[in-house]
Formats: sequence, structure tokens, C-alpha cells
Amino acid sequence: MSRVLQSWIGGRWIGAAGAIELRDAIGGEVVASTHAEALDFEQALAHARTSGLAGTLAIDFQQRAAILRALAKYLGEHKESLYAQSAWTGATRADGWIDIEGGIGTLAAYAGIGAADLPSGNVVHEGPVVPLGRKGSFAGTHILVPRRGVAVHINAFNFPVWGMLEKLAPSFLAGMPCIVKPATATSYLTEACVRLIDASGLLPAGALQLVIGSTGDLLERLEAADMVTFTGSAATAAKLRVHPNLVRHAVAFNAEADSLNCAILAPDVAPEDPEFGLFIDEVVREVTVKAGQKCTAIRRALVPASRLDAVAQALRARLAAIVVGDPALEGVQMGALASLEQRRDVEAQIARLRADAELVLGDAALALRGERCAGGAFVGPSLLVARNARTAVAAHEIEAFGPVTTLMPYADIDDAVDIAALGQGSLVGTVVTRTPAIAADVVRQAAAWHGRLLVLDASCAAESTGHGAPLAPLKHGGPGRAGGGEELGGVRAVHHYLQRAAVQGSPAMLAAVSGEYVRGAPVIESDVHPFRRYFDDLRIGESLLTHRRTVGEADIVNFGCLSGDFFYMHFDEEAARASQFGKRIAHGYFVLSAAAGLFVSPSPGPVLANYGLDTLRFVKPVGIGDTIQARLTCKRKIDRPTRRPGDAGQGVVAWDVQVTNQNGETVASYDILTLVSKRASE
Repeated sequence: MSRVLQSWIGGRWIGAAGAIELRDAIGGEVVASTHAEALDFEQALAHARTSGLAGTLAIDFQQRAAILRALAKYLGEHKESLYAQSAWTGATRADGWIDIEGGIGTLAAYAGIGAADLPSGNVVHEGPVVPLGRKGSFAGTHILVPRRGVAVHINAFNFPVWGMLEKLAPSFLAGMPCIVKPATATSYLTEACVRLIDASGLLPAGALQLVIGSTGDLLERLEAADMVTFTGSAATAAKLRVHPNLVRHAVAFNAEADSLNCAILAPDVAPEDPEFGLFIDEVVREVTVKAGQKCTAIRRALVPASRLDAVAQALRARLAAIVVGDPALEGVQMGALASLEQRRDVEAQIARLRADAELVLGDAALALRGERCAGGAFVGPSLLVARNARTAVAAHEIEAFGPVTTLMPYADIDDAVDIAALGQGSLVGTVVTRTPAIAADVVRQAAAWHGRLLVLDASCAAESTGHGAPLAPLKHGGPGRAGGGEELGGVRAVHHYLQRAAVQGSPAMLAAVSGEYVRGAPVIESDVHPFRRYFDDLRIGESLLTHRRTVGEADIVNFGCLSGDFFYMHFDEEAARASQFGKRIAHGYFVLSAAAGLFVSPSPGPVLANYGLDTLRFVKPVGIGDTIQARLTCKRKIDRPTRRPGDAGQGVVAWDVQVTNQNGETVASYDILTLVSKRASE
């Protein structure tokens, strides 16, 4: 007897009576069913808005990043239980790896992004501070804060684990509790993952809830601070976008929709070139991985008209050799679609595509490997050729969401870009070329219609992650038909879940709001050098005004000899006099080094290392005879959670450094980043 899936709502698992039967995509056996019980979405939202928000915002960006790291580790240790159910979706082990370990890897990636790019606390000072008055007493800046709403994530059937985790990671980092609604067909795998997350005990109560089945009146109950993200068909995205309640309250909506992605073989690539093989490999991979059920799959393969037959022959031979069947059997390269309903839909779309294109490879004589496959949702690799790309209307409008691609010729590279644009916006495009100038031409034009572009040649092939792989550091989304949304993209995804606000006031007020020192705000002068303070004791605004140093000619000469920098502005009196500065000037990096000599405390202490500079600007030249002075001020503290028991730990301190001359004018400005020890516990 199959099990009844349960929703995780209000801190309880709900569901006992079966409703819709869900079947193994390989053999057709019933493996689970949705539950018949109606859900109380008012209760779900109340739980998220009370317990969820309170628990999530009781910790800060750094602590939430640490939770994501621990959660990724926990799921990685229990991943085999997910692989066991992933097989029911029709996925091979390699397909499951993309979904399961790709999702876990995204959690880990956002743990690293949070630790590296986000502050302690729950306010991001986006900056920069902009003076709004002549005397410096009035300024403005931008901050990002948690929206204090709920994120509703509506996901597609093809990636039941990754689809949830790639949205959970940035929204949880941003402090938003989530309600996840997976597609019904593969919701058993999402439910299994949520059960693991619940068992881990790592997330605050109410930070994650799961809906199995219909969303009921959930969208009608959302408010202005909430967000909706959707992954799925462009048609469904269009309907959700104009949902009356979402429109009424201007609820933020992000869509990542299936699109007619393309790959372009450039005219400089001949069949004997390695790039020709790379193009064939990429198209074959995108047709067969996940049985073509990827929103990033290559649906249109554009090739020079002179290469059409060669490419068609190569693709047909490779795709015809793909072994389709039960992924549990050795040698099977492609499994089934996720459901029989999906198979019927793909077959119908192929029939529509054939109105404008010739089917050169289909599954009429598909030989399946495996005794269980007779009742499965199998569709073999299908290759169509549209010999007139511009009149093949169906290929630019219809997506068969399976192992299907259409090959089409173009006249020249501008024609290829125009044909690609007929898809009205896509998530990703690939150009395979040997020539940088061609790559630059295609990308600059095609970027208007694509969210991501891969330029593939032999030099990067060994490390390339491929056309169809969204990565945490890079944007996943696209214009037009692709939904116009923004997902991933590193810290950009976290910012997407935060609310941006402009703030105006005095430097002291801006410092208080942002949690960072702002120039012009009062500083804390102390007899103790700031570098002698442990991280725990150091206060934002604690400052040191150094002694002064007059720059002499010997300083310039010695620095030039040490560095090997004999630039004429430092050594050629006549050339320097003829320049806009009218005199020889010191090396900028000498000023930087001299400033460090002014403010560094040389004895061993809590400061462990200097690991970088940010926002460095040389504002005014320093000449022979000028006198410089530095002010070092604690600007920002980032508390790094301790990873090992008994370890005192450390934090990151950003110091504002302002170097001035004898006239009080700023000559150099930058932030220096240091690792600072915490005080050992008694």
C-alpha cells in the first residue's frame, strides 16, 4: 500500500486520507498519494508571521549562514534516502545528482556567500553615503532590511529538491520564512527532503512549511510584505502574475519560466575542429539529461546553412545510440519523463512542431531496456529539422518539455542572432566559436534576450559547467517569455528578498541606522590603540588619529628602488613639472604604506592578519614636502561563528582609513579588512 504524503503546516504533519495517486515513472506503480485533508492557510501564514519571523530574525545574517552550512552537511549525510525516491521520477543517478547534490551544493554556496558578503546584524548598508549638503552635516545612503513578510515558493516537477533549496537558501538568509509548494507529480521527493530538514532541528520553528496539493486560498491571503516566486510554464507564470490579490497589494513576484533556449554554432567552426564536437556534445547532453526536462535545455540548435546536414547527421547518430530504459540497470543513459501526463503533453507538442519541421529522429521504434518499462512515461530522443528557420513559427513558440530539440539553419551571424530572438526571451543561450570577435558580437547583441550566455571553445571546455547548469554565483532568469525574473546571482538573490530604503540624516544618525561608522559622525577616542582591542571589546567608531609624517625626496627614491616603480611622475622633474600636477609626486602605494606605518601597532596582539583593501582611492597627489596624517576608525564588525568547540574564534573588522595632508585635505581613502581574535572565555 502506498503512503500518503503529508503537508508540514503550523509545526504539524497533516494528512492521513489519500487523494491523487502518484506513480513511479519507470514502471507505473503507485508510490504515494497526496492527502485529501484541506489545509488552513490562515493558520499557516499566522505561524510564519509569528513564530517564523520571530525565530528567523532573532538571529542575524552570519548565524543564518552558519545554519545553512550545517543543513547542507546534514542533508549530504542523508542524501541516499533521497536518491532512492529520486529513481521514481524517472531520473538516472546522474540526473538525481543534479537535483539532490546540486540543491545541497547551493545551500553550501549560499552559506559561503552569507559568511563572506553579509554583515552581522540584520541591516545591510548598501551605500555609498552621499553628501546632501555643503557642510557635511546632512547626507543620504541606502540600506537593505528584512521585508518582515513570507515567501511563497511554487516549484516545478523537474527538480523537486534543487528547486526548493535554491529558493530556500537566499530567502532564509534574508530572514524570510518560506512556504514551499512543490509540483504534485514529484512532491514525494520534496516531502522526503523537508522531513530530513525537520529532523535536523536546524531551522527555527516556522521558517519552512510545506504544502502538498493545492494552494487553495493561500495567494488570496498574502500581504504587501510577502513575496511569491514561481518556476514552471510561461503560461502559468502569466496567470499568477495578474492574480488580483497580488496586483492589489503589489506583492513582489518573481518568475523563472520555461523558455526556448538556443545554442549557436558559429560559422568559423568546421567539422574537423574540436568546437564542432563540443557543440554536438552540448546539444546531446541537453536533450538527454533529465530526459530533456530542464528549463534550460537547448530547444533550438542554430547552425550555418552550409553545416546543416553535417550537424544533423552527427546529432542523429549520437541520439539514436542513447540507451533508454530503467535507470537502475547498468548502461541506461536516459530514463523516463516524470509522469504519463507529461509524456502525453510532450507527444502532443512534438506533433505540433512537425507542422513546420521534419522529424529526422523519433521514438516510433524506441527499444526500452528493462522489464518494468512497459507502463512507464518514456519518450525517446527526438530531433527535428526546420529548414526555413524564420517561417518555422512553432519552433519559436512551442516547447516540448522533454528530450526534443529542433535544428535550424542561418545565413550569417546577424541572422543567427535575429532567429534566436524569435524565441522572445530565454534563460540561457550558448555560442560555440573559435573567434573572440564573433563571441563579442553575438553576446553584445543576444544579451538583450537572454539571462545567461555561455561562450564555449576548446580552451574552456574541460572546466565548463555546460549550457544547462544554473550556478549559485550567477543569475538564473531571463527576459520576456523566460519570466523576467532574477534568481541566484550570488548575493543579489539575498538582496532580492530584502527591502531597499533610502535614509537621510546627519552622519551620526546614518551611522546609528546602518550599524557602520560614517565619516562625519562622532568618533570614540581612546588611550588604547584600536589594534590592541579584542573583537569582543572593539566598538564601532573607535578611532585613532596618528602622528604626522613629512614626505621627502628620499622617501620617493627609496620606494622606487624597493618596488621597481620608476614612473616618470615620481622621478622626472621636467616631465612632472609639465604635467597637470606641476611637480613630482609620491607613489600612491608609498602613501598607502606610509599610512600603515602611522597606524599599525607592531607588537603581537588580537589583530591576526590584513587580508584586503576595499574602496581604495587616491584623491589628491602628495608631493615632496607635504605632511600626511591618518585616521583609523572601526567601521564595521562581522562576527564569524565559532566552528570548533573551545575555539575562542575571530571576527572580521573593516577599518575606515582617511589619509589627509597638512591642509586637512583627503589624499587617500580606503577600507582595510583584518581578522581579529575574540577574547578567550574564562
